[in-house]
Amino acid sequence: MSGSILAAAVALALLCAAPEIVQAQAAYKAPRTADGTPDLQGIWQVRNTSAAFDLEDHAGALGIPPGRSVIVDPADGKIPYRPEALAKRQENFKNRQAADTLNKCYMPGVPRITYLDFPFQIFQTPKYTLITYEYIHIYRAIFTNGSPHIDGLDFWLGDPRGHWDGDTLVVDVTDFNDQTWFDAAGDFHSDKLHVVERYTRTGPDTLRYEATIEDPAVFTRGWRISLPLYRHTEPNFRILEYECQAYADEAAKSSR
Repeated sequence: MSGSILAAAVALALLCAAPEIVQAQAAYKAPRTADGTPDLQGIWQVRNTSAAFDLEDHAGALGIPPGRSVIVDPADGKIPYRPEALAKRQENFKNRQAADTLNKCYMPGVPRITYLDFPFQIFQTPKYTLITYEYIHIYRAIFTNGSPHIDGLDFWLGDPRGHWDGDTLVVDVTDFNDQTWFDAAGDFHSDKLHVVERYTRTGPDTLRYEATIEDPAVFTRGWRISLPLYRHTEPNFRILEYECQAYADEAAKSSR
């Protein structure tokens, strides 16, 4: 069988299997915690590492491998920028090495922290869900006890408040600063950013992550990303430490 015929056969098999995969995910019921909420606990990590470089369809560039869009709304897979904001995005791309605050070891923001190539661990209690990240000791406490957002402050990771919608943990995040990007390609936001995250367990070792992003100062409409996360099942796997600033300081000393 020629390579092209084999590729076509594989694609057809995947296409035929897709409805069964969707049905299996829809029928899956997540295990429950002691208080009856869906159990999302475990150590999770993205496999689509190109999302952290550029959320849209993109060819390769210096420091950015090629990849496909993870934007599912709008249907064209593109971020709906205002014209003046698109010009700034293009300027960010040109100056990405110096302008991206992630290159200074700052917090990456939300949702970017989720699809960096570092694992994170989810813990649950009746009052909050805690997510700890391998990247620079970051953690997020997502209160699910009905407490309101904090007014008058801004945060690198925003202020999250969560609730359950069926088997999905919905996290409403506000109160951002304007210093973070969505990816390494220069996609940015203002301090008017509003993110709604959705965490849904779709199988024993899979979790669907979605984020709806709104910012009237930068975008003409809301837009949404979706990508799968995978649970680490290796024996004794655990969150380790990634000391970005210490590594950067060490590299600077060695280059002198």
